[in-house]
Amino acid sequence: MTRNIDIKSDEQVNRIHRLACEAPYEVWLSTDTVMLDARSLLGLYALVGQKVKVVTEDNLNPKAVDHLVEKMA
Repeated sequence: MTRNIDIKSDEQVNRIHRLACEAPYEVWLSTDTVMLDARSLLGLYALVGQKVKVVTEDNLNPKAVDHLVEKMA
């Protein structure tokens, strides 16, 4: 399952990292050239200023994923 967000600030990076660490499933962020574990704080900082796809497992509740992405954005 994928959703799109723009990463605009360091504060947003910290929020994404915290939410990904709290999630009971794996969360990845993807661009055209790279795919990173959202729990990797150093990797997240490389994505500031970019549009990314939030990628999760396909068998998750879509509403739960939408709620997570809303908090990240």
